[in-house]
Amino acid sequence: MNVVNPPYYIGCPSWSENAWRQSLYPEDARSTEFLHLYAQVFNAVEGNTTFYARPAPATVERWVQAQPEHFRFTAKFPREVSHGGDLREHLGAAEDFLQLLAPMAPRVQPLWLQLPATFTPDRLGELATFIDTFQGTPLAVEVRHMAFFNKGEEERLLNRLLLDAGVERICLDSRPLFSCISSDPAVLLAQSKKPKVPARPAALTLFPQVRFIGHPQLEANDGFVRQWALKVAGWIEEGRTPYVFLHTPDNIRAPELARRFHQQLTTLLPGLPALPELDRGPEVEQLGLL
Repeated sequence: MNVVNPPYYIGCPSWSENAWRQSLYPEDARSTEFLHLYAQVFNAVEGNTTFYARPAPATVERWVQAQPEHFRFTAKFPREVSHGGDLREHLGAAEDFLQLLAPMAPRVQPLWLQLPATFTPDRLGELATFIDTFQGTPLAVEVRHMAFFNKGEEERLLNRLLLDAGVERICLDSRPLFSCISSDPAVLLAQSKKPKVPARPAALTLFPQVRFIGHPQLEANDGFVRQWALKVAGWIEEGRTPYVFLHTPDNIRAPELARRFHQQLTTLLPGLPALPELDRGPEVEQLGLL
């Protein structure tokens, strides 16, 4: 398949959903083929897997073989680093993690440091040391403490620290998720785990980072998607290369939401190629599932 790489990075929070055999992958695809297939459609993935567990070196090597060079894997630092207390006490563990992922270079960029709501403004010194330690490594930081969203001195200090260091501030937009009133267990679980913080469309570097947590009904996302398509189109026209990752509560429809976003962007950027379609076989086509 000849893939035309778009002028931005777009993807989902993972590649390993078995349910995507219903919509993205061929029905007979093996799970070991998922990443290779995923990378034929999307050019980036949000590296949630590394937050929960460090991959084995053999796993990293398999990822290298499955990803084309233009692909980007925004690996998250393990939670033992980001959620284990003082960041300065985990610099060694963070360095070990970088060495583990070294075979994936340059695909691993930026690395994400997802900080918990307990990371308060008085801990910015820890973050400054962490950033300084890994100077030269592409980084992006997500914060969740509400003081960083009040447009006051705490937020200005955070943004100045990141801007001066060339580190991006990850924007998480959970408005669509929290606009949903539902008794669906998947929605309730997502609402219990995702932060309800204001959207901050930051572009502190040439590589803005967006995490969009969608409503389970795809069409209910359209107004929010339009807002982000306008923002992303503007960033691209400024010469930036945004990263956009689309979630749904259980992520079963995340690829469909990502396509919906990309289609909206094509209306704003004439000539932007459509995302590729995988060959899912004649039986699927005859059933009208494509």
